[in-house]
Amino acid sequence: MSQMHQETALSRCPNCEEPLESGDLFCGACGYDLSVVPAPPEDHPTIAMTVPVEGGAPGGTAASGPGAPTVAASGSVEWSAAPVAGRSEPPAPGGAPVHAPAGVRFDRPNASGPGLSSDPGSGSGDFELAAPVAPDPRTSAGALPEAALTPPDGTKLCVACRAGHVDPDGYCENCGHAQPRERDHMEQELGSVAAVSDRGLRHHRNEDSFAVSTTALPDGSPAVVAIVCDGVSSASRPDEASAAAAIAANESLLESLPRGAHPQQAMHEAIVAAAESVNSLAHDDGRAQEHDPHHHQNAPACTLVGAVMAAGLLVVGWVGDSRVYWVPDDRTTPPARLTEDDSWAAQMVATGLMNEAEAYADERAHAITGWLGADAYELEPHTASFKPDRPGLVVVCTDGLWNYAESAAEMAAVVPPDAHERPLHGAQVLVGHALDGGGHDNVTVALLPFAVPPQGAGSAYSTA
Repeated sequence: MSQMHQETALSRCPNCEEPLESGDLFCGACGYDLSVVPAPPEDHPTIAMTVPVEGGAPGGTAASGPGAPTVAASGSVEWSAAPVAGRSEPPAPGGAPVHAPAGVRFDRPNASGPGLSSDPGSGSGDFELAAPVAPDPRTSAGALPEAALTPPDGTKLCVACRAGHVDPDGYCENCGHAQPRERDHMEQELGSVAAVSDRGLRHHRNEDSFAVSTTALPDGSPAVVAIVCDGVSSASRPDEASAAAAIAANESLLESLPRGAHPQQAMHEAIVAAAESVNSLAHDDGRAQEHDPHHHQNAPACTLVGAVMAAGLLVVGWVGDSRVYWVPDDRTTPPARLTEDDSWAAQMVATGLMNEAEAYADERAHAITGWLGADAYELEPHTASFKPDRPGLVVVCTDGLWNYAESAAEMAAVVPPDAHERPLHGAQVLVGHALDGGGHDNVTVALLPFAVPPQGAGSAYSTA
């Protein structure tokens, strides 16, 4: 293996290893803020023209040739004229012309002091090689017309230069920097349901997605919906798959619940609709399939888990290894996990070949056996219906969270005591717990506080 050239510090983004250009404020590939990384010190050389040795160049060798300096009795340097083809310089005050190398500008200090003279005709003084000064777009934005600082409707200002507009592809039209992706961190609170999703600390993008919504049943009672999807990283376009599945499942539930469908049947139909939406992504690029006969083996894919609270019922549905937990408001009563993973570890436990501790300690534990996608072996939506007899909190999450709180007791321990009153804050705390634990995966969690309906309240559904 040939030895690769070792690049200098900060030549690559600390987050995604993308090569950087000099002066970048943000990574052009992932939008990483480079201001948090100490920049290498810049070299601003100063050329001192005073020579302490009289009568010759250092080392006893006199300099000669066109443009060579001579040492005056005062110890300062006097430059003889040096012809430069095609160039003319204004004469230096009080002396022969001073010719600077191409691209270099000499400034004469005006301050008085030892070895310096404020008299431009004295013929003595030091010359400094001025460092090139580039205008800082963040401080020079005020020089732009006011109209340039006001983005048109539907556009945003660049987070790097604060002056350019962001184009539809997510890059600044002024400085070219990629903008942080909106999906890197998402939060939503809608009445009594809230969700938070974060890219995590190791992934270069967020491949999770969620949808939360509320609607009304035919009798006017409320229904609350939360859908959480986790893109399969080994598949193509996992971020698109999770987003498509979350949107399709949510829209299906918002259509079927108001017309009187039973929540459990509505959840089953929602999972089927989500699967069809993900399947359609595999056919978006017909040319890829034409030129790659094995394209279908890497079709977009994701997992899905959802919860619906309606008429005193809690209905959950899932395909994959995302989970739903039940955490009672009364922490003296036991919590519970309401879903079973479609995973290698779960199969080992179900068949009695391993106990749970052994199975989930295996490196194959998180290999999923069920997912949404064109290359899924068979779609088997799982649904379950519960009727809690006490208030509690429903936690709907991806493995990016439950990897750091796997058992129901561990999950209940990290849920804030006031999460049923402040679901958005509770979701933020849970995402923070995963990030503090290492943030190795994308993290998404939705919280739905469950209130037990008063005795005698009517129900649109029979639970018999």
